[in-house]
Amino acid sequence: MPTMLYYPLVQPPQTAVHQALLYWDGIASLVPGDSDVQDAALSSELRDLQDRHLYHPITLEEEYRGLLRRATEELPALADALIEISGRQIPRDWILSYNSKWNDAEILNSLVDLGLARHVRNPTSFKSLAMPREVLTLLTATMAHEVARSSRNRAYTPYTDQQTPDQVALGCDPNTGVASWRVRLGQLLPAPSPATTTQQILEFREKYADERERLLCATQEMLVELCRNWEHPADVLRRMELELTSAREDYMDAAKSKRIAWTERSLYATVAVASAAAGALIAPDLGWVAGILGSVGFNVATREIRPLSKGQKEHPFSYLDLVDRHLT
Repeated sequence: MPTMLYYPLVQPPQTAVHQALLYWDGIASLVPGDSDVQDAALSSELRDLQDRHLYHPITLEEEYRGLLRRATEELPALADALIEISGRQIPRDWILSYNSKWNDAEILNSLVDLGLARHVRNPTSFKSLAMPREVLTLLTATMAHEVARSSRNRAYTPYTDQQTPDQVALGCDPNTGVASWRVRLGQLLPAPSPATTTQQILEFREKYADERERLLCATQEMLVELCRNWEHPADVLRRMELELTSAREDYMDAAKSKRIAWTERSLYATVAVASAAAGALIAPDLGWVAGILGSVGFNVATREIRPLSKGQKEHPFSYLDLVDRHLT
């Protein structure tokens, strides 16, 4: 299974950590290159998971050096979006981002010149930039997808729990890209309640590794088939019905054996179709598809979206968890 690459924050929320431990090989996030800043930015729990090889901090150095610069040069839509934002009245919602997270002083200075960032010192005295949330969202979403595309050592799945970065990363250029399906996976992959501890998740992950892997493999196979057979999603769901339903039942039997409360979250996967040109996919009325798998009950959305073709070519599954705030 791939590793979840969480964005836009350095420190993933616990809900994302738990989901990664259950349904991915582990979790990663983009972190500052300065080791002292990393120590201040990452929790002791993430450090413990790093020691277990379940958390992977990613810096824009070594194999990713210059990635931000290449992204701004090769993706005209990103530069255009930043310039367009600079022409508007800048919102009051500014947030801090560590300078060493980006590893490119020239581009950071360009953001300052555009009025999209300003140098500040945060409460921990580390050098930081303050950026409008929209700008930080745009940069981190793009970088997460570029890291996933260019990584040679590990397969990453870009993942966010905020709707805005998902929309920005997957649709920042409406004139390019490929059509996609958005698949709801929340009912297929249940989440533990907020009161669950990370230790409980780790114990469940180890004890029920076979059930977990079977469900994940069936889910990945279903997404791959949707990518290949994008014109006939209902046929894909029918073919996968038995395996998905059986795998989920085995997994839920295991889940019920542990004293963990489970819930369903609005987890969506964006599946870029394998061969469609932009605009080629005309979404039919698929409202009836939601019931095909019965208790599994995930859904193929009735509308298409357009992800960045370059970011999606090799890693077609991006995840968005629309967090149910009242649960937390």
